[in-house]
Amino acid sequence: MGKSEDVGYRGLVFDIQRFSLQDGPGIRTVVFLKGCPLRCLWCDNPESQSIEPEIAESPIRCIRCGNCFHVCPTGAISPDRWFIDRQKCIQCLKCVKICPSGARDLIGKEMSVEEVMKEIRKDEIFYRQSGGGVTLSGGEPAYQPQFTTCILKDCKEERIHTAVETCGAVPWKQLVRLLKFTDLVLYDLKHANPDEHKRLTGKSNDLIIDNLRKIVTYKNKMNLEVIVRIPLIPGCNDSKENILSIVEVLNSLNEIKKVHLLPYHELGTSKYEKLNRKYILKGTPRLTKNSLEEMKSLFTHKELQAHIIE
Repeated sequence: MGKSEDVGYRGLVFDIQRFSLQDGPGIRTVVFLKGCPLRCLWCDNPESQSIEPEIAESPIRCIRCGNCFHVCPTGAISPDRWFIDRQKCIQCLKCVKICPSGARDLIGKEMSVEEVMKEIRKDEIFYRQSGGGVTLSGGEPAYQPQFTTCILKDCKEERIHTAVETCGAVPWKQLVRLLKFTDLVLYDLKHANPDEHKRLTGKSNDLIIDNLRKIVTYKNKMNLEVIVRIPLIPGCNDSKENILSIVEVLNSLNEIKKVHLLPYHELGTSKYEKLNRKYILKGTPRLTKNSLEEMKSLFTHKELQAHIIE
């Protein structure tokens, strides 16, 4: 059982994915938390952005029973408008509770630290055998710092390897709390240019790079591994100029040696439809294998260990 004094803390989780092989070493359980300071154009987890629960809609499951618009108190759903009018919706969840076919579902479940730990422990034998563990992702784990810290603390007390995937766009005091109980940091870096970073994600990269420098200093004091992750998005950040600028930033830090290159995909497109949002990059072609290898060579040429993570 967890030994944390803070097991009563509760947080908002939107998914727990078991048997992951791409989010740290070995077989892992990934806990996805809601809330993120960025709004990346290519975000494949748009349901993670809001810190509040949200209603997802699947028209294909709808049996047209009419229950939802009969119980909606604000007229956000009507017979001639299947999708929820998000401006009128007050999140009363009556439409979710009455739907017999699961056409509407709630994204974001409030869980206690102990409830999350119970899910994590289910695969503890696989962590031991594979050198795996737990990865906290999102969204941004540091957006719920107390809740996240308690989970990490309990994992460490039970000798479960811990990893945190972060965008770095949070105050250092929130981020450093997590690092005390973290074995591996997967640090996202989207663009080297502050203005372009803001255009693509909604915020400059000033705080992100500053926090990365602080993590490097912290790394030297603690037994902490850091891997920088770069999503490669055609037409956004895949230019040779940007890649070389990122290489320059990483080389200036000295301690950063491992890089994960994450090729663009459209696997999250359907999630935008369920949230009744427009996916701006729809139709963007994937990068070719040759293009990916060329980008990888720009890192390895500078003695960085770059790996393409499909």
